[in-house]
Amino acid sequence: MTDTDVARRALPLVDLTSLNDADDAASTAALCARAVTKFGPVAAVCVWPRFVAQAKAALAGTKVRIATVVNFPTGSEPRPDVLVAVRKALADGADEIDLVFPYVEWLRGEKVKAATMVAAAKAICGPKVPLKVILESGHYTDMARLAAACAEVIDAGGDMLKTSTGKIATGATPEAARTLLEASRKAPREIGVKISGGVRTLADARAYLEIADRIRGASWPRPDTFRFGASGLLDALLAALEGRPAEAGKPGY
Repeated sequence: MTDTDVARRALPLVDLTSLNDADDAASTAALCARAVTKFGPVAAVCVWPRFVAQAKAALAGTKVRIATVVNFPTGSEPRPDVLVAVRKALADGADEIDLVFPYVEWLRGEKVKAATMVAAAKAICGPKVPLKVILESGHYTDMARLAAACAEVIDAGGDMLKTSTGKIATGATPEAARTLLEASRKAPREIGVKISGGVRTLADARAYLEIADRIRGASWPRPDTFRFGASGLLDALLAALEGRPAEAGKPGY
């Protein structure tokens, strides 16, 4: 793939994300303004729950979906609070929910407790709202355990497997991406994959697209099955499409 090919494929797969402590109405407005480019729209914007209604209004009439996070970033909030947050986000207009899997509980053996949170959240989302489940892949000691967690999420009703919150030292890695994609391939129904956590450059997008192509086939990565969760990646993609050098040092979700 040429750089232009990579950028053209990746841009409609981007969940343009801002989950910073300093986010406010102005930063949310700026994020939404970037979501529809001259080369087409990104897949979604992902914002804190308190900005869902604002983002929904700002992007009304576009194809950009509104995503938000719950149980974020530690995966340790009380279950009733998480489910209230899911209901509130949907009432405010969220099209997609990114739920942090209770990975600490799951890793210490409380597997049923962790899985039931996924199932309860999916029950609220229903069939039309994708539930993207953040595994926090950097916390698993080996890929076999990550694969087992993926299987648990799929069995519990999750629609998309996601690598990372972007809030810990180890975000997405090729090894974790392969594990999630293999779990998706083996699933009895369509399961998507979202790569997030340190995805910043055109080279990153190329590497993960190539992994997805090898495991799932070149026609599989599309907005309903494959996403990049990122903030700085969009700038790199636009630079490639415009034929100019990408800026160095852009932060990435």
